[in-house]
Amino acid sequence: MLSATEASGLIGARELSSQELVAACLERIHAREDELLAWAHLDPEAALAQARERDGEPARGPLHGIPVGVKDVIDTGDMPTAYGSPIYAGHRPGRDADAVAWLREAGAVVLGKTVTTEFATYEPPPTVNPHDPARTPGGSSSGSAAAVAAGMAPLAYGTQTAGSVIRPASFCGVVGFKPAHGWRSAAGIKRLSERLDTLGLFARGVADAALLGGFTAPEARAGRVAFCRTPWWTALEDGGRAAVEAAAVRLGADEVELPPEFAGLAAAQEAAMAFDVARSLEPEWREHRDGLSETLRDYLERARAVPVEEAEAAVALRDRARARLPELLEGLDALLVPAALGEAPLRAEGHTGDPLLCRAWTLLGVPAISVPGLAGPAGMPIGVQLVGVDEAAVLGAAAWVESALRP
Repeated sequence: MLSATEASGLIGARELSSQELVAACLERIHAREDELLAWAHLDPEAALAQARERDGEPARGPLHGIPVGVKDVIDTGDMPTAYGSPIYAGHRPGRDADAVAWLREAGAVVLGKTVTTEFATYEPPPTVNPHDPARTPGGSSSGSAAAVAAGMAPLAYGTQTAGSVIRPASFCGVVGFKPAHGWRSAAGIKRLSERLDTLGLFARGVADAALLGGFTAPEARAGRVAFCRTPWWTALEDGGRAAVEAAAVRLGADEVELPPEFAGLAAAQEAAMAFDVARSLEPEWREHRDGLSETLRDYLERARAVPVEEAEAAVALRDRARARLPELLEGLDALLVPAALGEAPLRAEGHTGDPLLCRAWTLLGVPAISVPGLAGPAGMPIGVQLVGVDEAAVLGAAAWVESALRP
């Protein structure tokens, strides 16, 4: 199976056509979609038509002719965007989100829309984990993570407000990269929280994630990573702890501790997110309450009760902790921290997994990436998360970790 980087080189050399690559993706989708349910909208003929157009044009850059899945909270002018909700079934936004417009300008093929949870919140989607259909792929970027893991698309967009890129990437055994908050315009992405929402990237390798984001190809930077258990270490499952500790040993990473004030960041993110989501989804709450899932209605009931003072305190804590990061990361490219509590939960448990281990880093707005290569006691994937303050440094550290963890 070609990586996006390999396919890019072959397309650039005219040794592979975009049409051939898209057709291979569609064949893979045809073989597994009935089982995985990763796609919210797919028009094979439209995708192939895009590919033929790309094959008839001069290459616009390294993404030229490469198919990309787009999470269905991101507007597409030529495809429905339902935000994972029956309220918006058949909705046509009329224009592309800025991030999708950038893809098209770069020559990528928008393959289709991937399944999201309802408004990128907590109601489990129909999508299953490609490694075990009894387990969740994670949320809310469920379809994007599953599609990339199953070889249906080499690349996909997701979004993260709490842990919706890092966690599903860990569960599905792919790379999930959340660059720094605000790295690309969020215009045309269904808003949950202006201070938290971040466009994220799914790929099968670190270099491919950099390609999708338009970042310079990363050079592996060895040894500039420290292991941090974080204040939430005791929440991990035994298999999750063992996998991350094993990775730290294999990497020879020294161990560091976070300053005490970081312990409150996860709860602060939860409060800030709830406060913002209650306001962002106020029109849906007011006008379409019966069309919301019970899970979302219950969440919004609680979220509407969060006082403004609690949200303001969360932002103040974020600012204090963020100011400590340069000192904490002096001489380092990234911290090695857990990405998820353990393996993907069973779907019968009725949730997509706990985003606890991502909340602090999302609130801080720093780059974070989940790198695969570990497994839990049931043989399911477990990723490690790398966080830092600079995308290039984090990608370089991730490239090194990826090679060190590769089986």
